[in-house]
Amino acid sequence: MIPRLPKAFLDAPIAHRGLHDATDGRPENSRAAIRAAMDAGYGIEIDLQMTSDAQAIVFHDYDMGRLTGTPGAIRLVSSEQAQALSLLGGEDERIPSLSEVLGQVGGRAPLLIELKDQDGAMGTNIGLLEQATATALAGYQGPVALMSFNPNSVALLADLLPDVPRGIVTSAYDPTEWPLPRKICDHLRDIPDYDRTRSSFISHEVEDLMRPRVAELRAAGADILCWTSKSADQDHVARRVAQNVTFEGYLAQAPG
Repeated sequence: MIPRLPKAFLDAPIAHRGLHDATDGRPENSRAAIRAAMDAGYGIEIDLQMTSDAQAIVFHDYDMGRLTGTPGAIRLVSSEQAQALSLLGGEDERIPSLSEVLGQVGGRAPLLIELKDQDGAMGTNIGLLEQATATALAGYQGPVALMSFNPNSVALLADLLPDVPRGIVTSAYDPTEWPLPRKICDHLRDIPDYDRTRSSFISHEVEDLMRPRVAELRAAGADILCWTSKSADQDHVARRVAQNVTFEGYLAQAPG
């Protein structure tokens, strides 16, 4: 049986990287942004990267420069070193580990976790981040779902955490915007791995929601989320197709 998204993921809008606003002391993927999302009644989306000691930390970029002011690949530093770095725009905000965030949320809000591709080309050179994620989630109680752009990561998560809902992050894969060979973009654009990964949802690029393949998957029973709505108007249009939005830059309203 393929696990479905809990209803909570379709009821409350999902704050992209938490309810972040660095001008207000809440950097993206920070404990402050996560706390603000919970206080506002939103779901929470976070990103995972891996450190040199194969630990899962809550961070979006492959390079640390934009978010910490310290350039360098995050996968080349230890978890201890990464967590010692301050996040720009946050008072006493540092890079959290996945375990820290799970403890902070404690099942009080739906938590949508994206594993960033560790292969570099959406291939099969993966495994350590998925295993670290599975270890951290052992015994976690509360609504949680996992996703990745890399379908091989999603397939592995199905083996490691068969009872946790999972999905593929999907896109128009414009080759002028992605640092991937055109062949890979063309393959991933058609979402051919949905059944193989035993997914129950996709999170699709908001500007591309009218793609026929998205309608086909929804008709077949997939839940449709989207990323990333950046205005109330875009939110309204997205909901003609998507059952829920991941949002940033405004305060999204629950449907109905």
